[in-house]
Amino acid sequence: MNIIFDLDGTLIDSAPDIQEVASTVLKKFGKGGLTLDETRRFIGEGSGVFVRRMMDARGMNDVPHSHTAVHKYFVAQYQFSVDKAVFYPDVIVTLTALKADGHRLGLCTNKPEAPTRAVIRHMEMESFFDAVMAAGMIDSRKPDPEMLLKTIEKLGGGPTLYVGDSEVDAETAVRAQVPLALFSAGYRKTPISEIPHHYVFDHFASLPPIVAEALLLSETLD
Repeated sequence: MNIIFDLDGTLIDSAPDIQEVASTVLKKFGKGGLTLDETRRFIGEGSGVFVRRMMDARGMNDVPHSHTAVHKYFVAQYQFSVDKAVFYPDVIVTLTALKADGHRLGLCTNKPEAPTRAVIRHMEMESFFDAVMAAGMIDSRKPDPEMLLKTIEKLGGGPTLYVGDSEVDAETAVRAQVPLALFSAGYRKTPISEIPHHYVFDHFASLPPIVAEALLLSETLD
């Protein structure tokens, strides 16, 4: 079975790294830094949207050329900021077990490609993933389903479970017609009951039974 993961807020808590980068950028432009809570609330739809929300929160003039300049500086800093991200509990144990069971693992994230590859390299996750799809690799981003569908294609097609933490991930899964396992301890902003999902879990030790159930269901439907 294909198991495709979101990254920020699902496998890793990268908000401390992003907060540090955002605060560095804001201070360069004469503004106060972001809090960790603000950072988590602004994550989810790619770096361009994050920067726009950050600028709005600090009363910056978000005309196109201004946003472009701030975003360019943000991305330049972001790709080197990987030291503060941490795994959610039991992520590595779970990925190891799923890989050992013969599942194909993929990554589908709105994080830009350079910082995505930098953080998975820094956190020694490269060997887990048979396919990686990050922002900038194609012309669309989640919740457009194309990123998820391309990841499935790279994995060779077949039954797929998507694992994500947010409203964006849920909309992506719905539009791609792929079941979602919602990680409830991530960056979601609305109640679980209002987010479309097939499964929900708050600790990665609970994911393998969900995968087994999803695989059994896919075989039954076939």
